[in-house]
Order: sequence, then C-alpha cells, then structure tokens
Amino acid sequence: MKAILLDKKDGHFQSEVTELNEHDLPEGDVTVEVTYSTVNYKDALAITNSAPVVRKFPMVPGIDLVGKVQESSHLHWRSGDWVVVNGWGLGEIHWGGLSQLARVRGDWLMQLPEPLLPRQVMGIGTAGYTAMSGVLALEAHGVTPRSGDILVTGASGGVGSFAIALLTKRGYRVIASTGRVHETDHLQRLGAAEVIDRTTLSAPGKPLGKERWAGAIDCVGSHTLANVCAGIRYGGIVVACGMAQGMDFPGSVAPFILRGVTMVGIDSVYTPMVERESAWKRLSTDLDLKVIDQVVVEIPLSDVIARSRELLDGKVCGRLVVDVTR
Repeated sequence: MKAILLDKKDGHFQSEVTELNEHDLPEGDVTVEVTYSTVNYKDALAITNSAPVVRKFPMVPGIDLVGKVQESSHLHWRSGDWVVVNGWGLGEIHWGGLSQLARVRGDWLMQLPEPLLPRQVMGIGTAGYTAMSGVLALEAHGVTPRSGDILVTGASGGVGSFAIALLTKRGYRVIASTGRVHETDHLQRLGAAEVIDRTTLSAPGKPLGKERWAGAIDCVGSHTLANVCAGIRYGGIVVACGMAQGMDFPGSVAPFILRGVTMVGIDSVYTPMVERESAWKRLSTDLDLKVIDQVVVEIPLSDVIARSRELLDGKVCGRLVVDVTR
C-alpha cells in the first residue's frame, strides 16, 4: 500500500510517499480501505515539519479519512461498511488517512452520512465539520440573521469558505476577511456580502473598537482574534477555531466585562460522538452541495507534499481532497 510517511532520525526529518505493508499498521480493531483523505492546515504543518504536530515517529499524516471497512473485530462495524473519521489524534499520535489502508479504533468511526458520497464527505472534512460546529455555537448563543452581520476571518481557507456558505444559506449577512482580496469574486459566490482585507484586523489594536458585528467565526487567532473581540456588539459571540496567525491572544478583558461578549472555542479533534453526528446531520441538509465543487481541488497522493508547502504559503484556496488510490 502507498502512504505518506513522516520520520525523524538523529534529528533529521523526512517526508515521502512510500510503500508500506499491512503489518506496519498500528493497533486498532477496524481496518479501513481508504478512498479519500484531505490536506488540512494541521496536516501541512506536520508534513513540512513547520510545527510540532506529530507526537511520535514514524507517522502517517491525515486527520480525515473516508473508506470501506475491510476487517473489523468491533461489534458495531462489519466488512463493507462505509465510514468516516475526523480527528481523534489521527496524524498526531495515531497513523492517519494519507494511506491506502488505515487501522483505527472502532469507537472513532462514524457512518457515512446520507445522502453524501465519499468524495463529498472529504470535500467537507474537518474544515466543514468545524465550520458547522461554529454555526451551531452562534445559534446556541441566540444569534439570528436579525442580530446583525457575522464576520468570518481566514475566509479563503477551508473552514472560512464553508462558514460563509453555511451562514449565508441560513440567512445571515456575512463579512469575509481575507489576505487574498483577489479572490473576492470567489467569496461572493459563496455568499459573502462584503470582503475586507485582513490587514485591517491583523495588527495590534485597541482594547475596544466600534461595535460592528453580532458574532464572528475566527480561523486566525493572535491579533486578529483580539481585534475581532474588540469589535463585537454588546452581548455578541466570537467562535475561535483556528490559529493561522498564531496561538497567542494579545487581547483585553474589556470586551468580555464591558460588553458581555462571549468567546467559545471549537475543538474538532475529541468532540463527543453525539455532537459530531449532530453537526454532520446539519451539514447533510444545510450545505448546498454545489459549494463542495466550488472549494475542492482534488489531488493524487503523489502531490500531497508539494501542495502542503503551497497551503502554508497561502497559495491554496479552499480544500485539498486527496484520492489515495492514485
């Protein structure tokens, strides 16, 4: 079987497409014949060794996978079942989806959500599932389309793109912040009512700013997240789900104690299964499937390493879906 393998020996890091045997696979009670995986920002960091994502070597990256059960000793799964995995430490502490075979714990698996097809599910992947979780958090806070504009930062990325599409379909007016303003037409096709340059938010700012947005889904972190909080209206909410600019938060408590702003974090890795299934159920009904074709670029396994570097350099718009069979 072919796979992307990351290894580090004597301080030297290596990433390559290689041939592995089934007996090389880690422990688990379900073996999956993988059809599609993805390259997320976290995967790109791991594949390029740009951040300490991988906890042990050797490692097969890929935080998402979809495929057919080949063999199972788990009571819930049988050979031939179509399953999806997002997170659960794949690509970090357990071999992930950028391989033609994967062995995982059956408790991590979710049935392929109808009526979605395998390629569509990976087109959505952790990015769309995270975006949907953010939308659910806004709704749980009582934010409605009548509440006011919703800001989405990192709008050209996978999470941002899906957040725009999902929010727009629910009737929200979305403001998209991006470092790639030349992609304004693409963001407007997804539903953004307005596109702003990320530089308006990415520099150090004031503790409080003008009240501009009823809520926000932030995929960037650092100064951007601090400025987003400073611009949220009284009683609004910020959903934090990314750290493309950095994992620091150089902000102030002022928005939280003077305007009653709430910040909610989204964890897509160890989310309980009932919440995962709820998010995916909403995705299967709320997402216009044409959006997947708008945001997905399909690549073979052999292109993963090169495209990972492009992703970190900001040269990839939308989602990279990997056909691991080629």
